[in-house]
Amino acid sequence: MIVGIDAQLGVGTATGIGEYVRELVTALQACGEDVRPLSSRRLDPWRFDRRVLWDQAALPLAARRARVDLLHCASGTMPALASVPVVATVHDVVWLREQRHAKVYARWYFGSFSAARYRHARLIMVDSEFSRRELTELARVDPGRVRIVYPGVSEAFSRLERKPDGDAFALVAGTVELRKNFEVAIRALRGVPNLRLVSVGPPTPYVERCRDIARACGVEERVEIRGYVERAALLDLYARAAMVLMPSRYEGFGLGAAQALVAGVPLLAARSSSLVEVAPAQALLPVDDADAWGQAMRELLEARDERERESTHLRPAARERFSWASAAARVAACYREALVNR
Repeated sequence: MIVGIDAQLGVGTATGIGEYVRELVTALQACGEDVRPLSSRRLDPWRFDRRVLWDQAALPLAARRARVDLLHCASGTMPALASVPVVATVHDVVWLREQRHAKVYARWYFGSFSAARYRHARLIMVDSEFSRRELTELARVDPGRVRIVYPGVSEAFSRLERKPDGDAFALVAGTVELRKNFEVAIRALRGVPNLRLVSVGPPTPYVERCRDIARACGVEERVEIRGYVERAALLDLYARAAMVLMPSRYEGFGLGAAQALVAGVPLLAARSSSLVEVAPAQALLPVDDADAWGQAMRELLEARDERERESTHLRPAARERFSWASAAARVAACYREALVNR
C-alpha cells in the first residue's frame, strides 16, 4: 500500500495543520508505512489562489505521478477529481460555523465547497468527538464513514524540562484570531497584577482589537504579541511559562492544550468545543467570564508549587494519550479500511 499525503501546509511557516502533517508522516514511516508526502515549494500555501491551484490541480497530478494507491488529504480540503480513492482529515468545520469575518470566496471554498467534497471521501478522520458531531451536522456527512483519531503531540514536549520564570507569564499559543478569544485573557489580566501575557502565533487583523482592549484595560505594557515563533523559541516559552491559557470559543482539537499537558505546564482552558475532551475538568472555565479567568489565574499563581506538582503528575497519562505512535497506528488502520471498502 502506497499512500500519498497532502503535505503542502508543511511548506514554509508551518502552523497547527502543517505540524500535524509533518509529525504524522514521520510517525507513519517509523512504523513501516509507505507514505509519500506531496508538496510544492513553488506554490505559497498561504496565498488563496495558490492554495486552490494546489488542491484542485497540482495535488491530484502529484498523486498520479507518485503512483499512490490512496490519497490522504490531511489539511481540510480535497480535490474535486482524483484518480485514486481519497481519505481526508477534517480538523474542524470552523468555516461553516465561525469565520464570518473572512472574505466571501474563502468562506465558500473552505466552507460549503469543501463540505460537498467530504461526502465523496472514502473515509474521514476527525480530531475529536466534537468535530465528528460538527461534521455530521453541518456538512451532512454519513457518520458511518467518520473515525475519531486524536492527533499526537511532538516528543519534544514530552522531553521538555520545566524551568518556570520568576517573572511569571501566561502563554497563549495559536493564531491570533477572533475565535481564539485572546481578549478574555487580556481583560482578566486587570485582576492579576503580577503576571504578563505572551501570545505566539500568526497574526490577523484581530490583533489590533486586542491591542485596543489592552490599552483600555491599562495592561498594554504586560501584553506581548510576538507573532509566529520558531519551534525552539516555542519550546523555551513552554518550559518557562507559569501557565498556558486556551480561552478559545471553537477548537477542533486544541493542540495548545494537549501540548501543555504533555509538557507539564499548568493549564486553564475554556469550557467549549473540543477542549472539554482534552483538558482536565478542573482546568475548564466559562468562555467569556473575565472575572472567573482572573480569579483562576491568581489562584494558580498563589499555589504555583502545588500546581506544578499536579501538572507533573498528569504528564505520563498525557504522553500516552497524545502519542504520535498511537495516532499513526489508528491512521494506518483507516487507510486499510478505506482500501478494503472499495
